[in-house]
Amino acid sequence: MTFRRTLVCLALLTLASSAHADENLFGYVRGAEVLPKGQAEFYQWFTQRSDKGAGHYRATDSKTEIEYGVTDRFQVSAELNGLALHTSGLTIDGYLPKEKHNGLRLQGVEVAAKYNFLSPAKDDFGLSGYMSIEYGRLDVHSGQKKREFEVEAQLQAQKYFMEGELTWVGNIGLRAAHEKRAPIAGLPEGFDWPTEPEMEISTKLGTGLSYRFAPGWYIGCEAMLEHEYETEVGLERWSAFAGPSLHYGGKQWWATVTYFHQLRGGGEQYEGQTNTRLHLIEKTKNEIRVKIGYNF
Repeated sequence: MTFRRTLVCLALLTLASSAHADENLFGYVRGAEVLPKGQAEFYQWFTQRSDKGAGHYRATDSKTEIEYGVTDRFQVSAELNGLALHTSGLTIDGYLPKEKHNGLRLQGVEVAAKYNFLSPAKDDFGLSGYMSIEYGRLDVHSGQKKREFEVEAQLQAQKYFMEGELTWVGNIGLRAAHEKRAPIAGLPEGFDWPTEPEMEISTKLGTGLSYRFAPGWYIGCEAMLEHEYETEVGLERWSAFAGPSLHYGGKQWWATVTYFHQLRGGGEQYEGQTNTRLHLIEKTKNEIRVKIGYNF
């Protein structure tokens, strides 16, 4: 190993230590770093999803999470998910049956594990495997009662450039869900609200670049492409989102804010949808995510 390469490696190790491993530079894509053995981290996320092109739609998701480093390569986490929903002036067959005006309610619980195969600081290229299991009690789109079991697996890659000033992250993931909606009384005659069990599989591709422009401050851009398939119809919908991220990391805490805008989408459309280049049944035009983390 050359002297210059040794210096770069030491600098990256220092950066990873000072930036707190698994610190989230992005709102949606995740890096390959994990927490050191015995270290814990608390997260609080809020995501607002808004604008379906008609009526009024605003959903707020919350995620309260604890992560713990079991070893220097393996971490586990547990989280509580919440949902607040305000909708009016829009119903969609099979998806939005009624107007909803609810404050924050428990949506579900989730457990996850992450194993680091290669460290982006020590091995020049980082790679981790991630798996989560989630149980949901509310539909995240309509706020109606729905029982859902979900399993997601991801490969998370990360690489430093320019001696750590520039960070690239890439994710590839597969999600499988089993869902069953609860019946709803008083729906209009002929309104479609299926209550039979459904299986859904989705794929995700995500990437992001983040640049450290001042001590503790990072600015970046991230993008996500998602395809969703259902057993009876095959490819049902797809969407592509992208937007800027701003991150600050302090000694014990950090914060990230991301604005995500839907660039293109396809698949099912609701009756009267005017923008046919977007998927607006399950997705919205805009999302804003705020994440705060605290190490202890």
